[in-house]
Amino acid sequence: MSRDDADAGKASVDTSTQGTLFHNPRCSKSRGALELLTERGVTPTIVRYLEQPPQPGELREILRLLGLPARKLLRTGEAEYRELRLDDSSLDEGALIEAMSKHPKLIERPIFVRGDRAVIGRPPERVLELLTPAG
Repeated sequence: MSRDDADAGKASVDTSTQGTLFHNPRCSKSRGALELLTERGVTPTIVRYLEQPPQPGELREILRLLGLPARKLLRTGEAEYRELRLDDSSLDEGALIEAMSKHPKLIERPIFVRGDRAVIGRPPERVLELLTPAG
């Protein structure tokens, strides 16, 4: 991982108490997750990831916090998934992460990161899991 990748990961993944929401305002699930958070007084840092795609280092950190392999974060119904032939099981984590960084539509959403935990907000209510202490 380059220094730029590492720095990018640290810059956008807010580990403060409010957290970070990787958000697509055109997505009803993403809007629903944001609404649930704001109703509870949480004002996360909003990352419009389609406009500001996460760097590979940042995606690695998100995957680590989610406890998932890269393949589980892919939106398999997107045209880019087929065009890039990402169903090829021989592709390694690095190749999948690079594809998501270059083609952010491939990233499942919304993702809420708070402290040392993260969830994919599907259904949107999953973001509420991070409002209580881990245990």
